[in-house]
Amino acid sequence: MSSNGAFIIDKNLGARLDETQADLTRVNADGREVVPPTDEQKYLFDKDGWLLIPGVLSEAECAEMRAFCLQLHHDPDSIPERERSAIGGPLQSLTDHPLVVGFMNEFLAYPGLSNQICYGFRQESANLMYREVGDGDFGPHNGNGMLRFPGDSHLYRCIPGKANSALTRVVWELNPVEEGNGTLLVSGSHKAVFPAPPSIQSPDASIWDQYTCPAGSLMFFTEALTHSGRPWINEKCPRIAIFSCYNSVNARWHNWDPHPELLASMPPLRQTLYRGVYVANNLVGGEMH
Repeated sequence: MSSNGAFIIDKNLGARLDETQADLTRVNADGREVVPPTDEQKYLFDKDGWLLIPGVLSEAECAEMRAFCLQLHHDPDSIPERERSAIGGPLQSLTDHPLVVGFMNEFLAYPGLSNQICYGFRQESANLMYREVGDGDFGPHNGNGMLRFPGDSHLYRCIPGKANSALTRVVWELNPVEEGNGTLLVSGSHKAVFPAPPSIQSPDASIWDQYTCPAGSLMFFTEALTHSGRPWINEKCPRIAIFSCYNSVNARWHNWDPHPELLASMPPLRQTLYRGVYVANNLVGGEMH
C-alpha cells in the first residue's frame, strides 16, 4: 500500500490510519505467495477503471475448469449439491488466486481488518456466464462512481497515490475472446461527473472499449464503470467465464452465499472471504475492539 494512503482516517478522533501496522495477507489459502499489481497495472486500472491480464491460467487448468463449467451448465444434477456453483470443483482455487488477492489488497482491503489468517475483503457473488451464438444482451449500466450514494457500493474513491474500488468485478475468461465478443467498457467513466451521451446507447459507438484475450485471462473492473454485455457471435466456441464480485467487509450488494457444506470444507483462510458483513471485531485472529 502506498505511503500516501496514510490520509485514510481511522475511526477515533480524526487520527490517520497507521499503515506501518498493516498486515495485508501475503500467502493465499493454497500456500501460494500473493502477487501485487505492478505500478503500471495500478496506473492503468485507476485511469481506465478496468485491467486485463492475459493468459494467467495454463491450458490444462482451463481445460479442467471448462469441463466442470460445461457439466455445471448442461447437467448440474450430476454434481454434488455443495459443489454446484461457480466456486465448486476446480473453480474454488480462483476465489483467492494470488493475483486476485494482490489486487484486492491494493484496491479494496481494509488494513485494519486483515492479517495472515484473514483477508481484508469479501467475495460476495460468483456466477458462470455461458453464452452460445446469439446469447446475451446489450444493456449499458453504471458509471459515475465518484458521486454514488455510499450504501450503493458502486463507489470509486481516490487521493494522490491511493485508490479504492468498493465493488469490484473479477472475470476469468476460460475460452478465447475475439474481436466483437466479450464485455464492453467505457474507460474512465468510473470518475465521470456528467451524464452519459446518447451515443452510449449503440454498441457500435466509438465510446466503447473492448478487449481480446486468450483462454485463461483475468480481468478486473470496478462496478462504478459504465459497462455492458452484448450478444456472443463467436461460432468457434461459447463464452465460458466466471464473473465474481468482491466488496469491503462492511458492505454487501448481492444476496448470495456459498453452500454451507462447501464453506465448511474450505481452508480457514478462504472461509474468511465469506464472513459476516460488519466491522466491529470482524478480524479472525485479531484483537477485540
